[in-house]
Amino acid sequence: MIPSLRLYQLLLLGTVIGVAIALVRPSALGLALLITLLWDSVILSLAIADSLRVKGDRVSVARLPLQRLSIGRENLVHLTVKTGRQPAILQIRDYFPQSMTVTPETLQVRLSAKAEEELTYTVLPAQRGEFNWGSIQVRQLGTWGLAWNDWTIPQAQTVEVYPDLMGLRSLSLRLTLQTTGNLRKANRLGVGTEFAELREYSIGDDPRLIDWKASARRVSEAFPRNRPLLRVLEPEQEQTLIILLDSGRLMTAQINGLARFDWGLNAALSLALAGLNRGDRVGIGVFDRALHTWMPPERGQAQLAKLIDRLTPLQPTLQEPDYFSAVTTIAHQQTRRALVVLITDLIDTTASAELLAAMARLTPRYLPFCVALRDPQIDARANQRTQDIASSYERAVAIDLLNQRQLALATLKQKGVLILDAPANQITEELVDRYLKLKVRGQL
Repeated sequence: MIPSLRLYQLLLLGTVIGVAIALVRPSALGLALLITLLWDSVILSLAIADSLRVKGDRVSVARLPLQRLSIGRENLVHLTVKTGRQPAILQIRDYFPQSMTVTPETLQVRLSAKAEEELTYTVLPAQRGEFNWGSIQVRQLGTWGLAWNDWTIPQAQTVEVYPDLMGLRSLSLRLTLQTTGNLRKANRLGVGTEFAELREYSIGDDPRLIDWKASARRVSEAFPRNRPLLRVLEPEQEQTLIILLDSGRLMTAQINGLARFDWGLNAALSLALAGLNRGDRVGIGVFDRALHTWMPPERGQAQLAKLIDRLTPLQPTLQEPDYFSAVTTIAHQQTRRALVVLITDLIDTTASAELLAAMARLTPRYLPFCVALRDPQIDARANQRTQDIASSYERAVAIDLLNQRQLALATLKQKGVLILDAPANQITEELVDRYLKLKVRGQL
C-alpha cells in the first residue's frame, strides 16, 4: 500500500481537530489525543481496505513487442491497458534502460470501466547495441482515493538499437518520389549520360540533344512532321560507389548527443541506400589503423540489409586513423573507376597531411570525395559575441580552427578532390543530395 494525497490530508485533518479541542479546552488534552488516535486508526483502516479492494479488480498492462530502435531518434513504445469492473486512475512506469532519454518517464491516465487503451512514450537512444527492458510497475488508486495498490508485471525483453533506420525509411520514400517525379523532369531536359529513349521536341528542351538523323528517318504519323526527335538521357547505371568510414580517435567526439562516428555511420548508410536505389554497386570499408571491415561492392537492396547488420556492432576507437593504408587497400580491391567517399574529420593542413596525401593518390583514376563532419559548437563559438577575456580567447581559438580547416579543405580541392564540409548533425541530407547531383551531371 502506498498512501495517496487524500490520505495525508485526512490524517492532517484529524490532527487539526485534536489540536483545536486541546486549545479550546486545555483540560481535555487526553480526550483530544484519544479522538486524534481514533480518527487516524479509522482512516488508516479504510486506506488499507481501499488498497486491498484494488487487488480483486486490477488492470492488465502489457508492452507490445519492441522492434529495432533507431539511434538519435524518438522511438515510440506502446503499452496496452485494460480495466475491470471499476474505473481506474493509474500511474505506470516502464523499466527502460537508464542510458536512454524517456518522455514521459511516468504515464498517468484515468480510464473508465471495462475499457482498453493504448499508451505510448518515447525513448531516445544515444548508443547502439543491445539493451534490456525490465518489468512494468503499476500503481492503481483505490475507489475511495485513499491508497495506491502497487505491483510489477514481468515484461523482460532485449532490444537492439541500430543506426538511423527511421531516416533510411524516410530517405527511401523520398528517392522513390524523385524517381517518379524529379528524375522524369530531368529526363525531359535531357540531363544524364545514358541514352533512354527518343521523344518529340518540346519548347524549353536543349536543341543540342536533337537527333537529326532519327528525325529525318521517321515515317510514323504518331509525331507531327514539323517537330524533330530528341534524345532523352538518364543518369548512368551500374557505376561503383565506395564509402570509407573513419572509426578513429576524432570520431569518438560527442556532437549533439551522439558520437561523430554515429553521425558518419548514418550518413554512410543513407548514401549507400541512395546508390543502390540508383542502380550502383555499393561497398563500404571501416578503418582506423587498418581497414578492419570491408564489404565489397554489390547491387540490389539485399546489400543494404547486409551493410546494416555488419556495421551496426562497430564502435569507434581511440587509435589514429591510417588514411594511406585504407586508400591503398581499396585501390588494390577496386580496380575499376569508382566514386570513393571518405567520411572523416580534419583539423588543419599539418594534422591532416596523411589524409591529403591519401586522397591525392586516388586521382585521377578514381573520383575522390572527402566528407568532413564539422562540430556545430565550434561554429557557434566562433560567431558568438564576447564580453570577457575568457570568452574572447575561446572565440579566437574557434576562428583559428575554422580557418585552418578551410585551408586544409582548399588544399584537397586543388588536388581534384570533391569536398563536403557540413555540421555532423546535418551531413546526411547534404551528402545524399550532392551524390544525386553528381549522378545527374555524369561526373563519375
